[in-house]
Amino acid sequence: MDKVIEFGTDGWRAIIAEDFTFDNVRVCAQGVANYLSRAKLAERGLVIGYDTRFASEDFAAAAAEVIAGNKIKVTLCSKAAPTPVISYAVTATKSAGGIIITASHNTGRWNGFKFKDEAGASAPSEVAAEIEKNANEVLSTGKVKQLSLVEGLNNRLITYLDPDPAYFKQLKRLVDLEAIRRSRLKVVADSMYGAGIGYFKELLKGGKIEVTEINNERNPCFPEIQPEPIAKNLTKLSKRVREQKADVGLANDGDADRIGVIDEKGNFLNQHQVFALLALYFLEARGERGAIVETLTDTTMLQILGKQFDVPVYETPVGFKYVAPMMIEKNALIGGEESGGYGFRGHIPERDGILAGLYFLDFMIKTGKTPSQLLDYLFSKVGPHYYDRIDVHLEASIGLKPTLSYKHSRNGKVVSESTTESSKEISEKLAKSSVSSIAGIKVARLDTTDGYKYYLTDDSWLLIRLSGTEPLIRIYAEGYTTEQVQKLLDGGKKLLGV
Repeated sequence: MDKVIEFGTDGWRAIIAEDFTFDNVRVCAQGVANYLSRAKLAERGLVIGYDTRFASEDFAAAAAEVIAGNKIKVTLCSKAAPTPVISYAVTATKSAGGIIITASHNTGRWNGFKFKDEAGASAPSEVAAEIEKNANEVLSTGKVKQLSLVEGLNNRLITYLDPDPAYFKQLKRLVDLEAIRRSRLKVVADSMYGAGIGYFKELLKGGKIEVTEINNERNPCFPEIQPEPIAKNLTKLSKRVREQKADVGLANDGDADRIGVIDEKGNFLNQHQVFALLALYFLEARGERGAIVETLTDTTMLQILGKQFDVPVYETPVGFKYVAPMMIEKNALIGGEESGGYGFRGHIPERDGILAGLYFLDFMIKTGKTPSQLLDYLFSKVGPHYYDRIDVHLEASIGLKPTLSYKHSRNGKVVSESTTESSKEISEKLAKSSVSSIAGIKVARLDTTDGYKYYLTDDSWLLIRLSGTEPLIRIYAEGYTTEQVQKLLDGGKKLLGV
């Protein structure tokens, strides 16, 4: 049988009812159970949590029934919760790991199955590969052990847990919540219909700060948006910030492990800028020192800050499963990736969009600056840097050859083009091509660690790589003006032939 369960950058994701079925979730759960047994971790038990997507609680219950059927104790979250909250529950309960039913930022058609290790971090590549192998063996044999939820509860192999109290206690240790509560900041929080609903409001209640929520009800369709906190999905948040004359807008993705920031003028601060600002917050406002870990899609601003504050900066392939081990090894101050997910020392080695938002508010309070003023201050130290990304969709119809479809908003209009080349053919084309310049700037060197990253002689860059979580080819660029970034992206399109 062909392999159908594939763990990408962060777990397995698939379209609900097509491949993401109860049977396949049970197969993945059995794969985890087999891994825990072989690794002699089974006696420590497992945490299982879920987000607000369609039937996520039912998929989580199905996974719990399989884990319990293998005589492994399950701590099952009693409600939908953000990925970082569930990940922290793994460490708080001293469990062997965690299963999280979530597809993060994907559209509502998707759901997913993540596995976290005993540190609450994304499973290392070798662990993910073993679970994937186990799952596909189970898929072939059909050997899934299962115990009903009722039986599991009666036998105390399954117990319910509200993961919030332990997580809230942890955040109080990490950031001065009382100082944030005392501030008179006006904050608009956008949970994007996801698992982060109510968290900022609950954490900051009882003070002078004013927190208004939008998109704060469960709606698995994610109407009119994709739950990814990037500019095109945050127009409602931007408008609400301007209307309410708020100081800042904070958005979390579907499972709240990412953060998006809207400044007081309604402008989006891109993920590179937020990463650099959070690094500056720790290095300057808090006076801490430690390594910075970034992926190859991240900003050169971090390299500049590293030199200014005499701290090392390490680069990894894309995916927090690469960032987390490096953070642990180097006792890093902060680690992050281009998608808007950042992890912090003293916490779990995992992205946490809620804590990132609190740290950003604390930065505003400590400096007395608005988000736009913080960005200006950052640029005064490292120079202006701008960034953007294009997603090239790999679309396939039954019986037809996969095609590349390019969709991007420019000046309010959606531009759409396509080719008939497959991702494999595109990759082969890039491997064979000799690119001497892009957008009129000479290529200094090419890095093929994860995709094709062209470093240019003026220190701007362009990267083309296959997504590890969606059927996409992504084009990334960073430059010194928005116009230069657009030219670089256009150059990337030309290389792809779209």
